[in-house]
Amino acid sequence: MTLTGKTAVITGASAGIGAATAQRLAQSGAQVLLVARRQDRLDALARDIGAKATTLALDLSAPEAAQAMLDAAVERLGRIDILVNNAGILRTSHVDAFDLAELEPLIAINYTAVVRASMLFARVMKAQGSGQIVNISSIGASLTAAGTGVYGGLKAALERFTDVLRIELAGSGVRVGLVAPGTTTTEIFGDMKAKGQPGWDEFIPPLAPDDIARAVAFMCEQSGNANAARIHIYATAESF
Repeated sequence: MTLTGKTAVITGASAGIGAATAQRLAQSGAQVLLVARRQDRLDALARDIGAKATTLALDLSAPEAAQAMLDAAVERLGRIDILVNNAGILRTSHVDAFDLAELEPLIAINYTAVVRASMLFARVMKAQGSGQIVNISSIGASLTAAGTGVYGGLKAALERFTDVLRIELAGSGVRVGLVAPGTTTTEIFGDMKAKGQPGWDEFIPPLAPDDIARAVAFMCEQSGNANAARIHIYATAESF
């Protein structure tokens, strides 16, 4: 299957999995709206993709961001076929060292922004009778490890929300699924490394962003009665 004639909105598109996903979906024929905070990164990616790409610089943690993204997508793309909620941040610390100032931004980006966008886009997709929502989770949703309680807890909550959304939209023509990556080399480990901690991608041969992007593309290319509800992609060295 190809995505010729389809439109896609990808958050966190300025780097890593988001950028790789935008490239994959565009290569499959989709028109893509690239959403992230860094306009310069978005412009560079849009130049690389070509005429199929347009950009929107947006802070997704703002309560009004999801509606602004939807409005821009409708105006520029005409219709919305695919939403990929990829944007996310990682902060890890034990209870005695966790910076509580980072709590609300973690919740806002990793959970609230995804819920808002999913609900608003789902309503439009349901009205048009078709659509695909892909939420990017993490191996962290399945781990119980010291220092990961907030991040992993939010990803677990996101998975529950995604499953329920899929059930609520059953029969509407709107497909909903999640992709849970294992350890993947992206900028998400930048905060850990800046604090002198080793990134998780330094312990094993990690996945590449395009490994995850191919899974997203596969999910979006489903047709007929098929809905790829969950895809877990782990590095071969991971044993979870």
